[in-house]
Amino acid sequence: MNLLFIADPLASFKINKDTTFAMMREAQRRGHAVAACEVQSISWQRGGKVSALVRDIVLTGDADEWFAEQGSRRVALAEFDAVLMRKDPPFDSEFFYATHLLEQAEREGAKVLNKPSALREHPEKLAIMEFPEFIGPTLVTRDAQEIRAFHAEHQDIILKPLDGMGGMGIFRVGADGRNLGSIIETLNRDGAQSVMVQKFLPEIVDGDKRVLVIGGKPVPYCLARIPQGNEVRGNLAAGGKGVAQPLSDKDRAIAEALGPILMQRGLLLVGLDIIGDCITEINVTSPTCFQEIHDQTGCDVAVLFIDALEQELRDN
Repeated sequence: MNLLFIADPLASFKINKDTTFAMMREAQRRGHAVAACEVQSISWQRGGKVSALVRDIVLTGDADEWFAEQGSRRVALAEFDAVLMRKDPPFDSEFFYATHLLEQAEREGAKVLNKPSALREHPEKLAIMEFPEFIGPTLVTRDAQEIRAFHAEHQDIILKPLDGMGGMGIFRVGADGRNLGSIIETLNRDGAQSVMVQKFLPEIVDGDKRVLVIGGKPVPYCLARIPQGNEVRGNLAAGGKGVAQPLSDKDRAIAEALGPILMQRGLLLVGLDIIGDCITEINVTSPTCFQEIHDQTGCDVAVLFIDALEQELRDN
């Protein structure tokens, strides 16, 4: 197969933990050709097909100079067997426009995963609201008074912006309500920006679990990202410690309930964030943690992913 990875700059990869790198490595091991490009290299000219300036690469096995470029070319996305959208968040206006270009490439015959329309329709924090039976008390609003009422009811709450990533902009407010007004002003900007408010889940001390779902099926191990020190955020980007562990019965039940639904919508790879027994996010843009799970358990998640990718291309 000829695979195109749309990702962040290759020079920025930290290959000891990068999930896209793990995908590329396994794809190359199986004999598939690997190319890469960035979102900004995608274009669409009148009368033509959606194309991109891509770099054909070979992974070298070297820790520093980890890839060798075999050349660059502008090519229609439809000429690849699969296009893997792996651009990291934030989901901003340029990411949004990119999904439209990728959807046009689909109309021209490209196979894009995760499906561009599904990326647009599953904002990673807001998407959990579709599944109320699997989430804790949650409110999405622009109204400061609704936030105050939610705090009065639940006492200990978490507030966060809908477009945050890596734990950015997450606040905890306890029963005393200290700084609640200031936090609301910061996050909702006088009603201009929506805020997600959730009841604080004390199970965070055991980790914010990243449960990967590939081809609609759960990976048997998750990565529990455990807050360190006085931090309430378990995100690795916020200093959390990643501990791989087998799925609990509840983790598996949630993943098995949501997996087929999300797969049917074109989401080959999903990362469910679960605290205790509650989903807190459904990650679809570029779910990670492949290498951390592999390093600690021996479960090669990249193998499972390329297996699912090959099956998806055979079936469709």
